Amino acid sequence: MQSSNPVLTRLGETASRERVGGGYGYGPVSERMMSLDDVVVRTIGLLALTAISAAVSWNVLTGVTAAVASFGSVLAGLVLCLVITFARVTNPLVIGAYAVVEGVFLGVVSRTFEARFGGIVVQAVVGTLGVFAGMAMLYKMRVLRATPRFNRFVIGALIGVVVLSLVNWVVYMFGGNLGLIDYNVEGPRRFLPIIFSLVCIAVGALTFIIDFDQIERGVRYGMPEKYAWYCAFGLLVGLIYLYWQILRLLGYMRR
Repeated sequence: MQSSNPVLTRLGETASRERVGGGYGYGPVSERMMSLDDVVVRTIGLLALTAISAAVSWNVLTGVTAAVASFGSVLAGLVLCLVITFARVTNPLVIGAYAVVEGVFLGVVSRTFEARFGGIVVQAVVGTLGVFAGMAMLYKMRVLRATPRFNRFVIGALIGVVVLSLVNWVVYMFGGNLGLIDYNVEGPRRFLPIIFSLVCIAVGALTFIIDFDQIERGVRYGMPEKYAWYCAFGLLVGLIYLYWQILRLLGYMRR
């Protein structure tokens, strides 16, 4: 199975070995192939788990506890995301743990924004779902395709905005700020953070095209059902990232 997506290529090679020789030379496996419904059901389940975790942290965590939980969930989420991505983890417990820790972070920060700008969380959720549906339609109509050039551009742009965000955060921790991100919910509206948020949203939206292509190829080439968890994880990461960027942009605009 060949793909312009390196992660999918490795998954496809693994799936092929499992179908041919059980992965270890003990005969073919009986596991059924992944379907689109498998990915949809698992994605909805992970989103529900994230939402429940966010609701609990929203209502339970306060003060110093909320700050510590928010910082800890960011670190835990980053570690789990890297492990799942590079180790190609398909264990639902590990992927579910990622959904839970991300829900803790989203619950805390969403409550902070909601306290300052009433109704902003609903707006961010609607905006996130709207962008996702729009990208799905563009992919279905083949307006956007995950060509090798497209993949290189999107992945490069994603790495760029993530690195810039991390650098801005590190500088902020030492008392400075590059001006790309405003970490407060108060203060005047600034032009540069709005532009950077729009760029992040655009890049995050384009990553769904790669995800959709990965899922379509996985179903077409008959990857085992367990890889539906990995595909659902990819969609969850994109949705969380997109929600956070839209929430922050709305916060800038409503000052």
